[in-house]
Amino acid sequence: MLLAVLDVGSNSAHLQIVQARRGRPPRPVYRLKAPTLLAEEVTADGALSPDGVERVVEAVTCTIEAFRRHEAEDLIPLATATIRDATNNTEICRRVREATGVQLRSLTGEDEARVTFEAVRRWHAATEGLWLLDIGGMSMEIAAGAGPEPDLAVSLPVGSGRLTRQFLPEHPAGRDAVERLRRHVRGVVKPVARELARAKRPRSVVGTSKTFKQLALLTGGDGKLERRALRRWLPRLAAMSPRERAQLPGVAAARARQLLAGAVTAVTVMEALDLRSLDVCPWALREGLLLRRYAELRG
Repeated sequence: MLLAVLDVGSNSAHLQIVQARRGRPPRPVYRLKAPTLLAEEVTADGALSPDGVERVVEAVTCTIEAFRRHEAEDLIPLATATIRDATNNTEICRRVREATGVQLRSLTGEDEARVTFEAVRRWHAATEGLWLLDIGGMSMEIAAGAGPEPDLAVSLPVGSGRLTRQFLPEHPAGRDAVERLRRHVRGVVKPVARELARAKRPRSVVGTSKTFKQLALLTGGDGKLERRALRRWLPRLAAMSPRERAQLPGVAAARARQLLAGAVTAVTVMEALDLRSLDVCPWALREGLLLRRYAELRG
């Protein structure tokens, strides 16, 4: 059975088609990314700009054409936080539906955390406790628990794109701007850190998302991100232009501007949770949605 998920986010519309087989992990068949580049397209009133809306429509049109060529049996069309939280969300979804016939859907941030938790737990066979961190463009999801469902699942407004707009308008970035960002992230994550401090420490601590993957490659972690190594990179990243960051290992040009905010957020949250390191997982929200849908279709 061919199943597909379309994840429309702040950087791209990402189509993933997999072969779902009973008793086996989904086998990737096809991937396509069409750029949306929405990080700078959110207006002061929280809407996507006309150019941003047009890019969403174009990106979804491109990926839906590919989905139909592959004749997959089912599609999960998901709009993540940038579109979900836009004040003109209804207009965006209408434009996409008129152009493609596809109705974008959204999960709450907490539900995204739960679905990602399930996927990561499956990948790592984490039966003795798991903490999950996921840094996106608009939000960061944190989930924790020892069972199939997390005991805690939260979404915090500290995505790397959002924070870049709010705190890091200039690149290279000054020390004061970086410190203001650190204080902000520390304050936002403090209630979650307090709650997790009362919980049993898990055997597995995992980061997902492109941000964590890029930071692990940048610091030479080979699937693991060390807090100390990443902290040493912060002054270097702050002193670079986006073009210079895009020359670094594993850093895509489309994400180079927001890499600093992602790195500051990762270090600050790891400090708040007293984490020296974490593993980076290749499975995240898309895989969790596919696993859920396959289970539903099997009945």
